[in-house]
Amino acid sequence: MNRLTKIAAITLTAIGLSGCGDGTGTARYVIDPPASTQFTGDQLGATELKEVSLPDYAAADELSWQGTDGAVRSSTKILWADNPERAFTITLARAISEISGGSVVPEPWPFPSPPQHRLDVRVEQALAANDGYFRLKGRYFVAAEGGGAGSHHTRVFDIAVPVDQDNPQAVANAASVAITMLAEQIAALGGPGTTIVATVPGGGDPYADLPPLF
Repeated sequence: MNRLTKIAAITLTAIGLSGCGDGTGTARYVIDPPASTQFTGDQLGATELKEVSLPDYAAADELSWQGTDGAVRSSTKILWADNPERAFTITLARAISEISGGSVVPEPWPFPSPPQHRLDVRVEQALAANDGYFRLKGRYFVAAEGGGAGSHHTRVFDIAVPVDQDNPQAVANAASVAITMLAEQIAALGGPGTTIVATVPGGGDPYADLPPLF
């Protein structure tokens, strides 16, 4: 039996015996990315980060892990301390800002003037896998505001952090480290992918071909 499964079973038994209903049998773990030692310089400026899209198992309240049989498992007594998508989004925005010196803010954008860029992170895998690594894989997209002139980027990330998947706190720590590593990659606009440089026809002046008003 996997140790996480054992923990869940022991916890459920203890609650059943105590009958207290005081919540002490539920363990909650925090997503808290460690500070990075990198500083990339500001390549994003003022950027709005859309809520990070996670797979269903990673967006659930329960902390998930992959068993030796390949199945993704969880326990209602081993939980994240906050909504995972919210926590991932807020901490990623903070980490990118600290690394780049820019202003990356989770949506909705709180200021009257629009952001310079919009950042969309789509996670395909966020899991303590049965190979001994926490896997964070997916793509991110950086678009210039308005979809007009400017650089638009699409990049792939594939991050692996060693993890003791039998230890829930270790899983939470590995997930937090993976977010810091993703923030470092995004701040540098790193990773395989493409960059599209969009220009405005007419030498950069969108009004160049219009007749004078008088």
